[in-house]
Amino acid sequence: MSRLQVVGFGALNVDKLYRVNKIAGPEEESFISGYEEACGGSAANTIVGLARLGCLVGFIGKVSRDREGEMLVTEFRREGVDTGGIIWAESGRSGSVLGFIDEKGERALYVDPGVNDTIEFNEISSEYAFQAEFIHLSSFAGEKPFMAQKRLLQALPCNIKVSLDPGELYARKGLNGLKDIISRAYVIMPNARELTLLTGERGYVEGAAELIKAGAKIVAVKLGSAGCYVTDGKRGFHVEAFKVPVVDTTGAGDAFCAGFLFGLIHGKSLYECGRIGNFVASKCITRIGARAGLPRLEDLKLLL
Repeated sequence: MSRLQVVGFGALNVDKLYRVNKIAGPEEESFISGYEEACGGSAANTIVGLARLGCLVGFIGKVSRDREGEMLVTEFRREGVDTGGIIWAESGRSGSVLGFIDEKGERALYVDPGVNDTIEFNEISSEYAFQAEFIHLSSFAGEKPFMAQKRLLQALPCNIKVSLDPGELYARKGLNGLKDIISRAYVIMPNARELTLLTGERGYVEGAAELIKAGAKIVAVKLGSAGCYVTDGKRGFHVEAFKVPVVDTTGAGDAFCAGFLFGLIHGKSLYECGRIGNFVASKCITRIGARAGLPRLEDLKLLL
């Protein structure tokens, strides 16, 4: 089995995205102006982003034998993602996300986990996971797959690096709830809100320092239109964002992770990793959906 550079492990969802004039609050109404369906899942989006940048990647996840499951796996294969780690459920439904995107590109998401939340450690091929240079984790809604992730990290050889995009679901667990993953993480990539939820610190410099203290080697904080902040505990850099017209922010954080991991894999400096992450994210938000705008390696060569 040939070595993969990054293997993702997270939820697999079909994103069902509605364009609306505004995100409706309680007792409010808004109007639908468009609809698109696309494959998603945070770690899955990052893995597709890396595949487009020429990296050798695979995925650990679970789908059902329904239309959405077939769609998710077919899309992976089309993008050049190795699917040897996919677990097929014989019953249940594949995961999906119902999303509403307003005219400014802001979004509201509702997650239906489906069989994502039934993953158990004994279903995962250790041989498949252990071939990776990086294992990239993102959040699940349920406790069972979260425990499977933690057990996998306990079994993981020390030469395999771990990256984590916590998302809000895992950030709510706080430092204590995520300590087993943070202490094993080579890089953690939260956004500013997630960082505050995780650490209780409102400032991103202070929050990043708390994650370093908890055991992470590198922290990259996603700051949206303000770019990112990256640190290894010795040096810290604020990296400006690329200015582009915003169509849809869905998947921007996942795209950033793809760019940042690409930089780490190729031995780039922390600052350059942040810059590449910002670039990939900037391309993502110019198209609707999490993957349509993800750049190819030839696009990135203009930056490098």
